[in-house]
Amino acid sequence: MRPTIYSAVFLSLLGGCATGPTHDSRLANTITATNQGDITAAIDQLQHHTSGALSSDLLLNLEKGETLRIGSRYKESLSAFEIADRKVSQWEATAKSNPAQLMGHVGAIFAGDSSREYEGQDYEKVMLTTRMAMDRVSLGDLDTARVDIKRTHEREAVIAQFRARETAAAEQEARDKGVRPGAKELNGYPVETLNDPEVLKLKNGFQNALSHYLSGFVYEALNEPGLAAPGYRKAIELRPDLPVLEEGLRGLDSRTGFSRRKGATDVLFIIESGNAPARRSQKVSFPVPTNKGLITVSLAFPVIFPDREALSINQLNLGSMTVPTALVTDFNVMARKALKDELPGMQLRSAARAVGKGLLQDQANKQLGAFGGLIGNMVATATEPEADDRLWRALPGRVFIARAFVPPGEYDMRIPGQPDAGKKLAVSGRYMVVPVRMLRNKTYFGESVQFGEAGAVASAGDATKDLSATAAASSPLRKVALQPGAASPGQK
Repeated sequence: MRPTIYSAVFLSLLGGCATGPTHDSRLANTITATNQGDITAAIDQLQHHTSGALSSDLLLNLEKGETLRIGSRYKESLSAFEIADRKVSQWEATAKSNPAQLMGHVGAIFAGDSSREYEGQDYEKVMLTTRMAMDRVSLGDLDTARVDIKRTHEREAVIAQFRARETAAAEQEARDKGVRPGAKELNGYPVETLNDPEVLKLKNGFQNALSHYLSGFVYEALNEPGLAAPGYRKAIELRPDLPVLEEGLRGLDSRTGFSRRKGATDVLFIIESGNAPARRSQKVSFPVPTNKGLITVSLAFPVIFPDREALSINQLNLGSMTVPTALVTDFNVMARKALKDELPGMQLRSAARAVGKGLLQDQANKQLGAFGGLIGNMVATATEPEADDRLWRALPGRVFIARAFVPPGEYDMRIPGQPDAGKKLAVSGRYMVVPVRMLRNKTYFGESVQFGEAGAVASAGDATKDLSATAAASSPLRKVALQPGAASPGQK
């Protein structure tokens, strides 16, 4: 008997030591190159990662699509996103037709969550179609962006329904196995990262205000105010008490009616900063009951720490104008909310794995004595996989928006406090979208796009008056600072 057990222990130990590169380690050089301004090198690395067998990998194509978007290569970005979207669409179809198939976690019980095929975090699924819509907007294709926005809303509904079913199924499975549902104590786990006020304020872990505000803006630009209003309303619900979001809904009628400000462009600035957070693996102690009492097994769980160095952007400058900004989406907080919602299921799967490890250790104690118990404990530790670290890292950490009516012309655009965050901005059209991505050592200005004609204005004074009124409505604290009697750069 003893040689058999020793062989099993030895093979298990060898199997537990065989680990591959994590997603975060695979992506480290790409993130570094992007942050240092070498976007070409970052794209080349992702092209290499998505070659051959990984050409249709969901997560790598999300990373590739986002990195191409940062480099303003919108058509190529769409191509990568479309590959990823086919994977998520398959998940949606299964979630609707056979949800039980997605709820099976047998492989994860024995090999850990990282052994499962990556299906994407729910907020990533929503941001995928949102990003596709934003790429289309940058390419001037509002009609197809409208289709992606509709698909975003449908995807949110599928996610909400599936997660409700999954929760009910997990609770029933736990009851069937005699396990009481609910969070178990994880000694050494930093629960404060999941229970801080910003996380607890979120309604769920997949809907975000950016997606819904963009929905309102696109429908408005397509002259569909009846569809724009729900988008603005949902954005306010997700991020209440932000004047810029409230003005999106409150000013909709005046912006789309005959009284719309003439001779000014309705400019939407989308300013994104940093990167989405990383998941780190952390070992925690997990108690397992055996015939001789409780033993402790070490298990790995993912942790996401708050970003204490996240940029805070309060305003941007256009020439002598000051336009207030608002933080509408924080993906560090969303990722922690998603992890908080996911943790009970992880604990159930880990509990089953811990029981198996506990039995191995208990049997080793019985048959091999103290030395065998030591070997069993080594095996239990060595065969515990690292926690699943897969997340869409190229997404921004935070998203800010600003919006104002601006007289057509050329302006010096700057973001205060950021040394390289400046460019010449030519304002024109009826509507305009200006994308900006700020990283620690580099600011990327995307291609601005305009739609329609601004129309005639009675006088420059009227345009200035309209601009001041818009900024005042957007922020009770800050007004547009046009020097009295001074013309904008475009009016000289």
